[in-house]
Amino acid sequence: MQVKGRRKATEYRRATGSGNRCLEGSAAQKSSFVTAASLILVLFLSSAAFFIPDRYLPGLILCDIFLVIHGLSRRGKLGVIVRVFLVQLIITMSLYYLIHGQGQLAQGALAVLRILLAFIPGWWLSVSCRAERIGEVLTWILPVKWAFVIAASIRLLPFMTVELREIYQIQCLRGARITPKFLRDPRNWPELINCVIFPLLIQLLKLSRQVAVAAQLRYFGKNKKPTHWR
Repeated sequence: MQVKGRRKATEYRRATGSGNRCLEGSAAQKSSFVTAASLILVLFLSSAAFFIPDRYLPGLILCDIFLVIHGLSRRGKLGVIVRVFLVQLIITMSLYYLIHGQGQLAQGALAVLRILLAFIPGWWLSVSCRAERIGEVLTWILPVKWAFVIAASIRLLPFMTVELREIYQIQCLRGARITPKFLRDPRNWPELINCVIFPLLIQLLKLSRQVAVAAQLRYFGKNKKPTHWR
């Protein structure tokens, strides 16, 4: 009786484990298809931001508003969108004013709006989809190494934001003329590049090297079809 009971328990555990693996495989496949649909949606919306006529922009704005609401529900940060909008507004409007004068400022504002509408879908994708899933889906149409680079770049976006903020604050404490008050003068723009942009690029190069070394230590590239993207 004890032997039969043990056999039944063993068979039950095997059946349960097999069922769990099937459920996990089905959930992973479903997640991959959702990520693929999200990529197609983002590509369509971002392209439409630049190519559709002006009369269709309200519909695109409504779609992006839904994406922002959903992204905020997934703990996305609205401050990222606000900062991108302000930077684009200052740079684009300044260039339009210097080149075309006051007559083309409305066109400059429209250009800023289109850039923002193209940025929001990508922000939503980075918030709603995990980078490893995006990399896994990209292997359907891209070589594995390219997909890995894109997925790693997406995962670096939060780090870039934090690093940029820290570099900017440190340079301001050192007395660099890169505050919004000083940046009103185009003569101070080179100082922003030297004090913020160049250090950020150097930091990203160092991090990219660390990511490459970590991938090599994990024998990345040895298998043509990797099964684990985390």
